[in-house]
Amino acid sequence: MAMSVKQDGDDEAVPISDINTTPLVDVMLVLLIIFLITVPVVLQTIPIKLPAVRYETTQTKPENVSLTVRGGPAGVCEVYWNMTKLSSTELLDRAVAKLKAEVDKVGGVQNITEENMPEAHIRGDINTPYRCIGGAIYTMQLAGFARVGFISQPGGAPAARL
Repeated sequence: MAMSVKQDGDDEAVPISDINTTPLVDVMLVLLIIFLITVPVVLQTIPIKLPAVRYETTQTKPENVSLTVRGGPAGVCEVYWNMTKLSSTELLDRAVAKLKAEVDKVGGVQNITEENMPEAHIRGDINTPYRCIGGAIYTMQLAGFARVGFISQPGGAPAARL
């Protein structure tokens, strides 16, 4: 290892105390090039893979509401309560009546617990616009249903790419 020295006024060799920045600049340029090459590889762009869904078994109770939502012709949303097709106002009225009947059945609001509170289960077609499913969720929550969940099919086809 060599040491850089300079001549002093007394013809005496004095070590240079300045830091040699050339190796530091070389290392930084190499790191910059590595990051410029690897960052675009790490970033994902438009082609996405939807996250895997963890399936939990649901307890089907008679007081639960089963809704099916799909997009109809000309972008019209279709909502079915079991097998009966309903409009959004009919869905709200029927949901309020169902919740009131369940509350009366347990003896009033003070007797409602997590176990006897009815839930709304929504099954949505894969091609259904979100506004249709979102409208059904909003309507059920507006009616008073605190628990609204989705029913999906385990082991289905891979998610569609957008």
